[in-house]
Amino acid sequence: MRLGWPGGAQAGLAFGLGAVVASGQVPLGFWWLALIGLAALTALLARARGAAAAAWLGLFAGAGHFMLALNWLVQPFLIDAETHAWMAPFAVLFMSFGLALFWAGAAALSWRFTGWRRPLALALALTLAEYGRGHVLTGFPWATIGHIFIGTPIAQLAGLGGVLALTLLATGAAALPVAFGRRGLAVAAVLIAASAGGGSWRLAQPDPPARPLMLRLVQPNAEQGVKWDPVRARAFFDRLLEFTAAAPRPDLVIWPETAVPYMLDYAPELAPMIAAAAQGVPVATGIQSTDGTRYFNSLIVIGPDAQVTARYDKHHLVPFGEYIPFGDTAYALFGISAFAARQGNGYAAGPGPAILDLGPRIGRVLPLICYEAIFPQDVRGAPGRADWILQITNDAWFGTLTGPFQHLAQARLRAIEQGLPLVRVANTGVSAVIDAKGRVLAAIPLGEAAFLDKALPPALAITPYARWGDGPVLVLLAALAATLGIWKGRKQA
Repeated sequence: MRLGWPGGAQAGLAFGLGAVVASGQVPLGFWWLALIGLAALTALLARARGAAAAAWLGLFAGAGHFMLALNWLVQPFLIDAETHAWMAPFAVLFMSFGLALFWAGAAALSWRFTGWRRPLALALALTLAEYGRGHVLTGFPWATIGHIFIGTPIAQLAGLGGVLALTLLATGAAALPVAFGRRGLAVAAVLIAASAGGGSWRLAQPDPPARPLMLRLVQPNAEQGVKWDPVRARAFFDRLLEFTAAAPRPDLVIWPETAVPYMLDYAPELAPMIAAAAQGVPVATGIQSTDGTRYFNSLIVIGPDAQVTARYDKHHLVPFGEYIPFGDTAYALFGISAFAARQGNGYAAGPGPAILDLGPRIGRVLPLICYEAIFPQDVRGAPGRADWILQITNDAWFGTLTGPFQHLAQARLRAIEQGLPLVRVANTGVSAVIDAKGRVLAAIPLGEAAFLDKALPPALAITPYARWGDGPVLVLLAALAATLGIWKGRKQA
């Protein structure tokens, strides 16, 4: 058929199977159903009539997956529905089919192999496609296939090989029955069982002694639609101060992303107000800051003397949300300032990952702002090893059904990968204290205004993933791909 189009029925089936794969994502978490759907999709792609047909099927499968998994994408356009709601369907379609191009490329590439090698080649290509999706054009690894194991003992594998290892396990387990029938199914079952058993063993190991550090997580529950309203903004700020001043005294108070609805540079009275409420306790808060004509999405620490003792500027910004790509280039070349971050039209990026040394009691902190927590390479890119990870975020943009919970799940994975506790403070929730094995020890539910006092869990020894990153799994993928290529060459010879 023209351009390899497989027909509407086949494309629709691929779309539906992609949605089944997405059922493994939080909050559903049907990882077993996702594996079944992935196996069925692998079989469908393996039978495609040509590379072009496989690409079409991969495209529609990816679109089905991302439309279900990323349904929260409509929420930002509903904050000001009268102005922006009409864009929501186009944004979801563009994003879903755009991300699905990675799956289409993997499907087309795998079709170059024949017989039992094709489903195995698809498993490798799809794993690499998901890896590429997390890096190309600043990356967007949300709803990666390997995320289906978050919340299960299998997720502990991330301490060895990160989400890339989890994705390879999922795609490989789905491909083996397609390639080898019952024998492949048995091998897949052994791999899943072994991963679950190893994860359960790791979870059962005793933890080292914890640092005696009491943290206060403050969740003001400021709805996005009224967060910047002058009257409501002051009410939310007063709520933050009230929760901060409550007894007993912790060792550190943490407010969420852009919790302070004013510019600290323009309102010098704010820091003394925050310090007075904290009564001798330092406060870490999200705030907008300035440097000349540039604006930053920042985290600052305000000491008992009302002075800023530490600052981190978000460096991995949201394209089209926090800045316009190539906006500064357009200004430099053509003088167009409307999209230039250097002219204050959007956030400017900070210098990169950082470690904040907050003293011997609080320790060395790796700060993450909002969706920086979905990028394992950003966490690994920090200059040295932290004692714990701090994520501040404003998940009010993500709605209440899926987005906040998926964001939380990815933060849990970062803790497992690094072997470090992660403290997450969100504007509307879910704020949580996560131990170094990815378990949520305490949380403030979504949509509640409250504060939570909780001791910091202990850090574990540095994990293989924290030491070597994705390198070992990439080497394994290259070796497996080379083996498939050798088998292909032998058959052709």
